[in-house]
Amino acid sequence: MATRKTSGRWQKISGNLKSILFSSQGFPLFLGFTLLSVLFVIFRMKGVEIDYKISGIDKDIEKVSLENKELKAKKARMLSVKNLKSMAKKYDLSQPKQGQILVIR
Repeated sequence: MATRKTSGRWQKISGNLKSILFSSQGFPLFLGFTLLSVLFVIFRMKGVEIDYKISGIDKDIEKVSLENKELKAKKARMLSVKNLKSMAKKYDLSQPKQGQILVIR
């Protein structure tokens, strides 16, 4: 018998809830709340999506800056005095004479 009372109670509550939700005053409130809930979820999902894109761009920036550092180090090695002297020796280059030097201002 306890189940009959609770089922009757639930029927009464669901009947009251239906009458409130589908009334002329309750239905617009229900729709507004539903719309706000859906918009909140959509904006939250877009925020997460944008965060993923930003983290991907940050990784790309780190990669490019590391590559930039490596290229600067390679340039410094290529322009080192030791390397330039060895290349001059390899291609039979000598020190310029005084008349061969031009100073441009």
